[in-house]
Amino acid sequence: MMFRLLALISFAVASSYATRSSVAGGAFGISQSSRSSLFAIRGGGLFGGKKNEKDGGEGDAGSPKKYPAMTKEDIEEWLEHIPVFAVTDSNGAGVVLRPENDTSVFYFFLNPLQANATLTQLKAVNEEMDLKVSAFSLGKIWFSLLQSDKDITLRKPGEDESVTESSKNVEYRLVPDTRDLLGARMLLTMTPEDGEKLKESGGMTPEMAQAAIKKAMEESPKFKQTFNEIPVFTIAQMRMQRQPSSDDNDNNSEEPETLLPMYFSMQNMVGTWQEFMKQAPADIQGVEPAINLMSLHDLVEMMQKESEIDWRHVVLVPMASGSLTGVGSGSAGSAIAGLGDSSSATADPMAKMGGATLGDI
Repeated sequence: MMFRLLALISFAVASSYATRSSVAGGAFGISQSSRSSLFAIRGGGLFGGKKNEKDGGEGDAGSPKKYPAMTKEDIEEWLEHIPVFAVTDSNGAGVVLRPENDTSVFYFFLNPLQANATLTQLKAVNEEMDLKVSAFSLGKIWFSLLQSDKDITLRKPGEDESVTESSKNVEYRLVPDTRDLLGARMLLTMTPEDGEKLKESGGMTPEMAQAAIKKAMEESPKFKQTFNEIPVFTIAQMRMQRQPSSDDNDNNSEEPETLLPMYFSMQNMVGTWQEFMKQAPADIQGVEPAINLMSLHDLVEMMQKESEIDWRHVVLVPMASGSLTGVGSGSAGSAIAGLGDSSSATADPMAKMGGATLGDI
């Protein structure tokens, strides 16, 4: 019942933001070294490691096994394959906006469509500026920019390059896809009674969808901001397996590594589960998925502490190309092409992304 509700939420959200455009450029996803070779159903706890760690294991005197905190370097590597998009000039220098009085803001978007929309607006009022959408690695900016208050150099458009000012007051905002933000709010506000109404009606009518969206916008206890609250979705029973890399000197075993996938896109997660269930054995066709939702910032904070959860066996799945409808060629579309293109076994999805800071590209 819960998954039926989730599927209907996903459908309602997707319908609210549907476009007629198609994707320009190739698909992008996890790099080849971490691409999944198998999806599987798993019972028990939410997380797990290798065979002798499947249920978290036990420490001394029967206490739960504890996994060490991840370092900043570990987390940067964990986030490295996730692309984010921003408006820059032709040299890769970031474009700082002032949406409110005396507030300087730089936006990173998980969905290039939103970066494209910002680019279009800026070009409309700054025709003389040579602007573009650039792709960056989330891992390379998470601590160095998103969690930093370092000085940066600002220059007004059209002024000489020697006329600059130094500022610590630039706010970096990471913006989730609006559909997934709405989906997270709907998950938090829909009740069992809402599910019963859906069951009785045989589906979500336009009126029910509008009422659910209104409730989500007004009553959600979390994900109220449109930035820096990034929803991450997962199904507890879902697992993917990563085959050992032939050039991985640290891997002395040929046993595949079992990972829990976590998704930025609820629609991608729902679609993946549905495709798997079509091919699943009959005895698990009725498995009710345990759906989990959390904030990316909370997730990273938990990773930096000793935990009963082995975060090293969790993988973030970037938004699939199917979620990026409407990307135009020559803007974010050019950044997408080649990012994790499955047609090339050696393609590096980070090859076209920017450096550790905006000034590095």
